[in-house]
Amino acid sequence: MENAAVRVRNLRKTYGSRAAVDDVSFDIIRGETFALLGPNGAGKSTTVEILEGYRRRTSGEVTVLGDDPGHAGLAWKARLGIVLQTTGQAGAFTVREQLRQFAGYYPRPRDVEEVIAAVGLEEKANTRISKLSGGQQRRMDVALGIIGNPELLFLDEPTTGFDPQARREFWGLIRRLQGEGTTILLTTHYLDEAAQLADRVAVIDRGLLQAIGPIATFGGEDARMPRVTWREGGTLHTESTPAPWAFARSLAERLGGEPDELEIRRPTLEDIYLGMVDPDEAVAPASSPTSSTSETLS
Repeated sequence: MENAAVRVRNLRKTYGSRAAVDDVSFDIIRGETFALLGPNGAGKSTTVEILEGYRRRTSGEVTVLGDDPGHAGLAWKARLGIVLQTTGQAGAFTVREQLRQFAGYYPRPRDVEEVIAAVGLEEKANTRISKLSGGQQRRMDVALGIIGNPELLFLDEPTTGFDPQARREFWGLIRRLQGEGTTILLTTHYLDEAAQLADRVAVIDRGLLQAIGPIATFGGEDARMPRVTWREGGTLHTESTPAPWAFARSLAERLGGEPDELEIRRPTLEDIYLGMVDPDEAVAPASSPTSSTSETLS
């Protein structure tokens, strides 16, 4: 695709007889946020490292911003921003000093003061990085990732260890980058984060691409079909149906009133994901009040 920032075709990476990545293909469109999901050891980190130019592939075709990352040079690397799980910051420098240093590495960096404001560190600009809180240091990681004005930003588990408020604030920062047209490749174990930020999502497991698609339709109609759960005769029942309200009303008519523990719920991205990578661990329809939308019959 002409407007693809990333193009992967039949990617394969082997270690001896073991395939860490096996025949994976996908595109990332310029300006979109693409979430690559998978359990530990699934092959997603290997895939991302190949895209970043840090790891050689065994076979397949890969282009990132029009170049093969296995052979691209410094000019190509300057077009990328990479935010790793672990920080490489120098704690003895202040926020402003570290950003000025990194800005000098790029041909067309963003304005240092603009970046400090974008990540919400204006009040900490003259503070040593070692004195920042965990959330503030993570903001600094992102600042270093975007100081070079990248066309493509890699975010690897960006909110690990954040409290809920810090995660929400970080999401706001990512949305501002999205509004500027930055292409983002996100890896995360927080499925609600992927649902909030990504335009499309792909799931990789055991080195194989299991599914790919827009958030709104991911998994297909069957996987996203609403579920009606109710208790009858001491037993909890579940029924998947494309017409949940009609089913619930007929159920109420049959039982002579609203059933006990009635809940109507559409599967979340987390439910669909768990069903793909480990069906035995899929979330039960009514087991997670924090990730479901419950409604009672009125």
